Amino acid sequence: MKKHANASGNPGSGAATAVAFESVPETGSNSAAIEHEDIARLAYSYWETRGCPFGSPEEDWFRAEMELLRQTSAPAT
Repeated sequence: MKKHANASGNPGSGAATAVAFESVPETGSNSAAIEHEDIARLAYSYWETRGCPFGSPEEDWFRAEMELLRQTSAPAT
């Protein structure tokens, strides 16, 4: 289940809008160790890198979440 909130300050202006999605952590998974703010910050940076396009913010969110999960589950060296 996901919640979303429009982060645009001026709806209807034709400007690109950022949408934040919050994942509900699954019981027994590493996702509980990842903070929503960390995912949001990384997803936003991916969106900016792609040129702030209209479209599917879920792509950036899931990419950020998977990257952070990978980092937290990687063995320490």
